[in-house]
Amino acid sequence: MSSFLYGLGRSSYRHRLRVVLIWLAVLAVLGGSSVAVSKGFDENFSLPGTESQTALDSLNRTFPQAGGTTAQVVVVPREGESVRSSAARKAIDASAERLRDVSQVDTVSGPFDEYAKGQVAGDDSAAIINVTFAVPAVDIGEATFDELAQQRAELQAALPGSEVSAGGDAYTGGTPGVSWVEGIGVLVALIVLWLTLGSLRAAGMPLLTALLGVGLTVALIFGATGFATVSSTTPLLALMLGLAVGIDYALFITSRHRDQLRDGMDPEESVARAVATAGSAVVFAGMTVMIALVGLSVAGIPFLSIMGVAAAVGVAIAVMIALTLLPALLGFLGDRLRPKAKEPRTSKARAKAAAEPQRRPRVGLGRRWVRLVTRAPVVTVVLVLVALGAMAYPAKDLRIALPSNGTAEEGTPARVTYDLVAEHFGQGYNGPLIVTATIVGSDDPLGVMDGMADELRDLPGVASVPLATPNEDADTGIIQVIPEGAPDSEETKQLVRDIRALQPHFEDEYGVATAVTGFTAVGIDISDRLGAALVPFGILVVGLSLVLLTMVFRSVWVPVKATVGFLLSVGAAFGATAMVFEYGWFGSVFNVHQTSPVISFLPILLMGILFGLAMDYEVFLVSRMREEYVHGVNAASEGGRPPTPPAGVPLAGARETRAGGPSKAVARAAVENGFVASSRVVVAAAVIMLSVFGGFVPDGEGPIKTIGFGLAVGVFVDAFIVRMTLVPAVLTLLGTKAWWLPRWIDRRLPSFDVEGEGLHHQVSLAAWPSADDTHLVLADGLRVGGWDVSTALPPGEVLVVEGPAGPGRSALLLTLSGRMRLPEAEPGEHGGHVSRVKVAGFVLPEQAGRVRRRTAYVDLAGTTDLPRELASVARAKPDVLFLDHVEALTDPGADPDARAALARTLDEVVAGRTTAAVLAVTDRSGLDTLLRGPSRVLDLRPRPALAQA
Repeated sequence: MSSFLYGLGRSSYRHRLRVVLIWLAVLAVLGGSSVAVSKGFDENFSLPGTESQTALDSLNRTFPQAGGTTAQVVVVPREGESVRSSAARKAIDASAERLRDVSQVDTVSGPFDEYAKGQVAGDDSAAIINVTFAVPAVDIGEATFDELAQQRAELQAALPGSEVSAGGDAYTGGTPGVSWVEGIGVLVALIVLWLTLGSLRAAGMPLLTALLGVGLTVALIFGATGFATVSSTTPLLALMLGLAVGIDYALFITSRHRDQLRDGMDPEESVARAVATAGSAVVFAGMTVMIALVGLSVAGIPFLSIMGVAAAVGVAIAVMIALTLLPALLGFLGDRLRPKAKEPRTSKARAKAAAEPQRRPRVGLGRRWVRLVTRAPVVTVVLVLVALGAMAYPAKDLRIALPSNGTAEEGTPARVTYDLVAEHFGQGYNGPLIVTATIVGSDDPLGVMDGMADELRDLPGVASVPLATPNEDADTGIIQVIPEGAPDSEETKQLVRDIRALQPHFEDEYGVATAVTGFTAVGIDISDRLGAALVPFGILVVGLSLVLLTMVFRSVWVPVKATVGFLLSVGAAFGATAMVFEYGWFGSVFNVHQTSPVISFLPILLMGILFGLAMDYEVFLVSRMREEYVHGVNAASEGGRPPTPPAGVPLAGARETRAGGPSKAVARAAVENGFVASSRVVVAAAVIMLSVFGGFVPDGEGPIKTIGFGLAVGVFVDAFIVRMTLVPAVLTLLGTKAWWLPRWIDRRLPSFDVEGEGLHHQVSLAAWPSADDTHLVLADGLRVGGWDVSTALPPGEVLVVEGPAGPGRSALLLTLSGRMRLPEAEPGEHGGHVSRVKVAGFVLPEQAGRVRRRTAYVDLAGTTDLPRELASVARAKPDVLFLDHVEALTDPGADPDARAALARTLDEVVAGRTTAAVLAVTDRSGLDTLLRGPSRVLDLRPRPALAQA
């Protein structure tokens, strides 16, 4: 992967104007399209397949008056007066009559209508006018709300001193927006980028690319509203996550680019290498975030699945922009991003510096910190586990529920109405339950409904049963049950379970099927579904973490440690959320004025997002440690910067061995040096995440406040406590065992090469054996099938590989043509590769894909129509033609047409002087009549010494 990204970064740099114009065109097209097709956001949280949702859908067809969206107009007269007074009653009835003429209103039920029940408070201190709409909540227009507001004002004017408020389901879930506080978070991110990168130009690059990515994502989400049900929380989540990861991903690449420029590297080469190395980590990190977000669909809840997919698309856009647009923008700046060497400004200061003896480099904060946490690693591990365990303990009390008007912002119509209803009628009136009954086969529908209502009144937790009636067709009946508790209380949840437990009894006693539905019941079912999905999702995420990290780090213990750390971070985030939003601790600090359950999808969403972010920090931190371990503690000196290993560890410590392997001191040095090299960027990334997520807490609304808070806490804990404290301590304890992986697992896992080891090999052979070398096949020290092969094949010649037919000989041709994985090479004396292979100018195995496109492989023993096959190959014009089992045509009795076609092909190779051919044959003596040009021989026949070309 690093080889592909190396080429992508270089291409983006060279064609920077074209890349920028393409991205701007994409933004313009998506922006215009989204405006044309977008519709409003839909806050209708539904859960297909559950009892409550199925009953509600059926009720909308058979009893639409009971299943439609409703609003409540609450009337509270002046203190000491009654709503039953003649003046109040006359004004309320007149207002109810006028409300029937409001657009989009279906029915209006006044508190004093003939069949109205439960709409007047027991002490006559308040009354409710129920308004049912003919359209779903999402389709209620602003003009309708304006008319309702006007009618509310007229009623209040008719009753001087009264309080009249309109609320209810129709007012649930106003669209949250972005405030100036989020802007402060972006400003903080810019300051952190400036301090980290040391340049305003460099700091502007990550911010600019992140904002473009967010713009594209939001445009896509607005466009998706025209085709799918999208919650208003979705664009804010995408904004929050896209901005955070977009800045971080660009920061990692830009920081690596600046470091390489400081070492004197050419800007184009530096951009290509930064994209190949840091970009590899970005791809992996982005992929883990996307998989975790898409994995939210495991809960089977449509609105959550759409939310996860939308956020995943935002992360994917951030990754693509970091790999293409960012290198293009860095190309425009070129050498101007090169850090300037700090020199004394005055001649006096320069003279003083020259006179002073060379001092030992100052030990930085990062190195002091890692030495502190690894000095007594067992103590560090114990302290972290105890602290995070205590922090996670309150998570046991974390309650989840769908948002209601009780959690709306104070002073809004929805919240005022909710509080008035709770005060004068009881909390349960804000979340009534609806029990539906299929009474189509009943002989006494009224008697059935009354009997069931009487039994429901006797249940604990029931405040009243004001309504029990069949519809006009007498096939469906409804019973309205008012709970004693609030809609999001545990008492109401238990009441729903108790009513459902009576379903078999109602079936036996009355012969009717029943179901519990309504907004409150749907919310309870969604919460239960999400709660049940949390464990399977956690298993999916943990399993994914183990597999992906094993592929990246080629280790058993690193993935286990990373997964445990992730679970600690999630537990701490849940615990902190419970402290603030359940216990009310530090409520004034975070602008939380009322404790309540958190939104139902918060735990699973938090787990998914934190998984991706935790893997980000794990990859960026530990990959640098592994890079130090793989290349040795002297790897940094290759770029011209002197390493600073711990005392007692030699510069060439990578080759110091103990019992046949790297010593524990080398492993410890890798942890320390890798931490120092990457900690500054990881700290900056975490601070940026905190500023972006934290910006949604002080002034955030509804779900986005709890999501922002949970993510901010999770990022802080994971970055600073788990990754930068626990991880180095654990890796120090493990020593060399931290990088151990059984060979049978290693062979079966694909390699991501996040640390860029393959790229290092590719770049090191770029000018081998010389910059102007024209050989089409070069192999030095290649070991295949028990043979050590070294050869060189120029254009216009044929290489004859002579040896017994078998898998070993075929493996050599397949390897050289890029169609078989190059065997693993042992490290050389100086840390280089023993095997060096280039075909058509490309290095194997890193550029195997390009080698395959520039070569052709034909197995003569398995080809039925050789002339046609060779003609097809000739039209493709490969640089190198590999022919296996040529002995099938060396016999004079072989097919003459096939022999003639092969002879013509080989003649064209020799005559063209631009291509070459490699032939594998058992005995080269049979090739005399086929080869008429220059050829070389690679003798693989069994004997003590192998012939070289």
